[in-house]
Amino acid sequence: MKLFRLRKPKIGLAFGGGGARGLSHIGVIKAFEEFGLKFDYIAGTSVGSIMGCAYADGMSWKEIYEIAKKLKVKDIRTSKLFFMPSKTDGLEGLIRDCFGDMNIEDLKTPFSAVAVDIKSTKEVCISHGNLAKAVAGSCCVPGIFQPVEFGDRLLCDGGLQNTIPANIPRYFGCDYVVAVDCNSTRDYGTDSSKVLDVLGCSIRILMKSNAVKGYLCADAMIATDNKRFKSTSFDGMDEMVEQGYKNAIDMMPKIMQIFQGRKNKMKLKDFDDGDIEFI
Repeated sequence: MKLFRLRKPKIGLAFGGGGARGLSHIGVIKAFEEFGLKFDYIAGTSVGSIMGCAYADGMSWKEIYEIAKKLKVKDIRTSKLFFMPSKTDGLEGLIRDCFGDMNIEDLKTPFSAVAVDIKSTKEVCISHGNLAKAVAGSCCVPGIFQPVEFGDRLLCDGGLQNTIPANIPRYFGCDYVVAVDCNSTRDYGTDSSKVLDVLGCSIRILMKSNAVKGYLCADAMIATDNKRFKSTSFDGMDEMVEQGYKNAIDMMPKIMQIFQGRKNKMKLKDFDDGDIEFI
């Protein structure tokens, strides 16, 4: 009589974008550490790619917190002119200072950074190549940063196509995916008819539609309410970390069901991956 050992399910993690609000990801990582959770694959978009690669390389939440605490916006956005996009040298330097000049495939846990190639308009899932360049491309908000050259591609922020990349770990064999949305209240409206207020609200509406795929592809979503914080400022860092921790703890019963194999596999909608390039 043959005995068959059940395969341990692979569990992926996806960190979403949201600018400085992504500091709440640190609190989420703290909760994961307290519960001893280990993920098999990690994906990240924009600020989620920064937090994701740090977590994938085995950094603790305290180590990430100590680095973030010393950061200033001017360290990342180097242009002194408001209307002039910055190069990503500051951001790339930060990544190299933390990890050295390493490639993505050398991280301890398999990881992908999500960006968009503005030449082809396609989403790009980067799993190989220079880590600093890939993360900078994933974080390259149009108008704030200049596009990043990555081979023959010009990369911009992955949030243009996939702000919560919960589908990505599934392409790499994950059975379940836990995702983190650090900007869950992105769709708040405005009473103002001023041009900038209307434009800001319009962008938030578009970003809400962009985030829907992430919710559909996740087995568990940690949604953090960071509306009271600015996406362009590190003010309120400790409160954001605490908010992320609290929201992760609230979701922990559902997440533990996944890790204990007591949750049915989600029937993933058949999303066409024809517009995703894997490199």
